[in-house]
Formats: sequence, C-alpha cells, structure tokens
Amino acid sequence: MIKNSENITAKRLTFIQNHPLYLSADRRLQELEETRVFCRHQMNHLLDVARIAYILNLEMKLGISRDLIYAAALLHDIGKGRQYEEGIPHETASADLAEQILADMPAKLAFTSEEQQQILTAIRGHRRLRCDAEPLEALLYKSDKMSRACFACPAESQ
Repeated sequence: MIKNSENITAKRLTFIQNHPLYLSADRRLQELEETRVFCRHQMNHLLDVARIAYILNLEMKLGISRDLIYAAALLHDIGKGRQYEEGIPHETASADLAEQILADMPAKLAFTSEEQQQILTAIRGHRRLRCDAEPLEALLYKSDKMSRACFACPAESQ
C-alpha cells in the first residue's frame, strides 16, 4: 500500500511530466539534441540528478523533501531547447517554464509559494554555485555535476 505522502509525490511528478509545456519543451529538446555527441538532457539524466540529490540530502541530513528535490531535478533543464534556439541561458528559460508549470498545479497538489521559490532558485542556480546558495540550490548544482560521467565519455576529448 502506498502511503499518502508517496501518493502525492507521484501525482506531483506525474503532473509535471504531463504538463503541456513540459511535454512540448521536452519533445523539442529531444529533436534538437538528436545528433548531439555529448550527453543529452533526457529523462535518465534528470532522474540521475534527482537520485543523487536525494542520497546526498539523506547523507548530509539536510531535511529537504523528496518532492522538492525531484521537482527541481525534473525541471532544471527543461529550457535547454530555448537556449539552443533563442540564446536564452537554459537556467533562466527552465525557471520560466517551471514557474508556469508549478503555478498550474491543482490546489491539492500545489507546492507552497515558499517551496515554489526554492525550486525556482535551485533551477536558476544549478549551473554556477553562488557563495550564499540555498540548500536545494547547492544540492541541485552538486548532483547535476556528479551525474555526468565525462571521464568515460567517447566525446570527452572534444
């Protein structure tokens, strides 16, 4: 039997993944990265980031909720296609898309406004670590970097 909190987590993540903006941005990103020789920004990367972040969260006893970690991880690269096509830094584009997706969540699933701000701050800060980074922001930054096995990449020399 699934506990209520696990059920809400699953529903929140399903909502994010099925949101029309998410689906559209993800579809376009997959098209744009189809011939990319470097790592792509596919679901396996997003889930690796989430899992690493959650493990680090537990190890460091940060107390950040699984929902916040997984939501931030699923949304952190969703604006990458806009970076390719419009030159908008993907952390900015991702935060813009994430803000709309989070705002569209039904009340029974919605994150609080404080939680939404934590997620958006983490997305905006996942590329460069600020000296005064918030806990989720620093966690997303670190786990995003740890998720890449560049040392074993055939394109590493490039």
